Amino acid sequence: MKRFLSIVVLTAMMAFTSLAVVRTASAEDVKMVGVISKIEMAADGKSATAILKDNKSGESVPILITDDLTLDKFKDKRIVEGDEIRCKFEKVDGKNNSKIFKKTAGC
Repeated sequence: MKRFLSIVVLTAMMAFTSLAVVRTASAEDVKMVGVISKIEMAADGKSATAILKDNKSGESVPILITDDLTLDKFKDKRIVEGDEIRCKFEKVDGKNNSKIFKKTAGC
């Protein structure tokens, strides 16, 4: 009986972890390298929108940035228009929310 119960518990745990992994991977993460064509800071300074021109496709992609480190780099002019950026973003509700946003040469 104990062996049967432990098999059932182990199977349930494996099913739960596989569902958790699938759910995390279902968010659409996109990696991109491109040149900044425009940076717009929000009036409150807590977010910014950067428009990147994708090196592969050539299309312009707006990226919403909310992390303080990147916003400080915008304010200090360490990241400016014309810089080549490597970013990773997540598409949520039609917006591209930045996860990683840094210069290809480092910054």
